[in-house]
Amino acid sequence: MEREFYQKLLQWKESSLRKPLVLRGARQVGKTYILNDFAKREYTDYIYLNFDENPHFGSFFDENLDPDRIIKELNIYFKTTIKPGRTLIILDEVQECPQALASLKYFCEKKNEYHVAAAGSLLGVKLTKGFPVGKINFLDLAPLNFFEFLHAVGESELVSMLEEMQHPIALSEIFHNKLVTLLKYYFIIGGMPEAVSTYLKTENLEQVRSVQKEILDAYVLDFAKHAPKEDVIKIMAIWDSVPNQLAKENKKFIFSAIRKSARAREFETSIEWLKSAGLIIKANHISTPKLPLDAYSDKQAFKVFLLDVGLLGAMSRLDPVVILEKDQLFQEFKGSLTENFVALELHNKHFEGLYYWTSEGIAEVDFVISTDQQIFPLEVKAGFSKKKKSLLVFHDKFSKEENDTLVLSRASLRNFALDGKIINYPLYAISLFPCFRYTFLNTSIK
Repeated sequence: MEREFYQKLLQWKESSLRKPLVLRGARQVGKTYILNDFAKREYTDYIYLNFDENPHFGSFFDENLDPDRIIKELNIYFKTTIKPGRTLIILDEVQECPQALASLKYFCEKKNEYHVAAAGSLLGVKLTKGFPVGKINFLDLAPLNFFEFLHAVGESELVSMLEEMQHPIALSEIFHNKLVTLLKYYFIIGGMPEAVSTYLKTENLEQVRSVQKEILDAYVLDFAKHAPKEDVIKIMAIWDSVPNQLAKENKKFIFSAIRKSARAREFETSIEWLKSAGLIIKANHISTPKLPLDAYSDKQAFKVFLLDVGLLGAMSRLDPVVILEKDQLFQEFKGSLTENFVALELHNKHFEGLYYWTSEGIAEVDFVISTDQQIFPLEVKAGFSKKKKSLLVFHDKFSKEENDTLVLSRASLRNFALDGKIINYPLYAISLFPCFRYTFLNTSIK
């Protein structure tokens, strides 16, 4: 499967500021595959150490962390000659060998001509304390986004057509309907590589569900194995509550929904553990959309989204047969799958800071992001709704502060369209947001 992430690896390899790489991501998002594929395609040779499958590899890092000694012993063991810039050293499941992680500092300081890439599950958790800041490059790998899914199922032409769009002009109904159908399948299959691969091999959604359940079971085992013992039960309680939290009309995370006596203070560490592990993403509430958005966010009010829309469906026990029922899938659980999907697509496009806005129970804008020193509000609709009350309230309150150039956007099952000052993005093209940056200075809201 071709991944957009591959270009980031190429940039890392060619960078004059390159340092040892740490590739983070949740279990089974494809870290091992993409590093091995990258090594085969871009290097003359590579060596691969998996500290989970072969714990004895840890002995290379036991004596001391001198890179010269480590390289010499690796040459002997693998019967090769590791060449600077031509051999990639891959340290996989490196969270199982803290000394191997620590060695990256010394490769950076003393032997940075060697190319070293480390990967592993839960590295976001493992590296929160005591790791050498400034001595490594970080990259984060997520499940396949929708455009990557389209490439995987042989629909690359549709991706090219969308990416080449210069204006929000409606697509032919043939292409629009085809993309909506493919999006339905993505909502069920999601972007976990094994789930996508299983569908490509079998076209059987029940087998896809079986794979997803195995992945979910592996995550629960990780909680017990890697999380602090005092937090395991809390982490599992939060994890299990995510589908119910998203199925509420108001998707703000409510601790009392876990148990009546629950308080935020008890669960803060557990939520951060899940976030650092790459299993959830958060969108914080803002009351005033000013730059920088994070300075105006309320860290105590937030929404939580799952790392993959297919896994969310599996956790919710959503029957794949719903894919046959017209467009009901997008509205299941009060649109929770749809909003989770949009959150993931935005996060995947490097809007790591996701926010939402509410106004005293009168209006709610599902996402507010900032880029290029501009603020962009986005309303998400699970069906064909043209409702825009929340966007209009947002516009009336803040357009003067934005010099009346505020761009309003909505995501729905409708085709590309301009509705007064509102740009409608079809859900399947939400990763393009906010590419159509019109100012509408002479356009009145209708």
